[in-house]
Amino acid sequence: MFGTIKNWGLKESITLLRILIGWHFLYEGIIKMYNPEWTSFGYLATAQGPFSSIFTALANEPYIGGADILNKFALVFVGITFLLGIFEKAGAIAAIGLLLLYYLAHPPFPGLDQIKVEGAYWFVNKNLIELVACMVIYQFPTGKYFGLQYLFDRKKETTKSEAL
Repeated sequence: MFGTIKNWGLKESITLLRILIGWHFLYEGIIKMYNPEWTSFGYLATAQGPFSSIFTALANEPYIGGADILNKFALVFVGITFLLGIFEKAGAIAAIGLLLLYYLAHPPFPGLDQIKVEGAYWFVNKNLIELVACMVIYQFPTGKYFGLQYLFDRKKETTKSEAL
């Protein structure tokens, strides 16, 4: 349907997806950075599934501080790269890794209680969906159409043509 609307297609749809996911990540990162009370302790300490022992170990000292800092940094990094349309592949890899960790910490598997999660899911949850969307963004970076990458590429073309 959208492919038939004049001037609207795949690259515009993926660009919009990139910007919306970027906003989500940046917002989550900034909210956590400006809340001195925020910690990932509760999420990690209630981890379930096959990797729960790893996540619950991260909830203890001396790891929790580093886990909190890395989480905030990764969220802001992904948000900036996706919103600005630059270094999208690096941002997508960081997003995929972070979302995979979120998914594995509280997997929506049958038989597991859904603790510290929104809703009750069966195998597929919002983290998995956003992870797959980030895989699409990795495959089809759109910064060269709309973002800082576009501006940098135009500047390179201008510089090359001036050199000739």
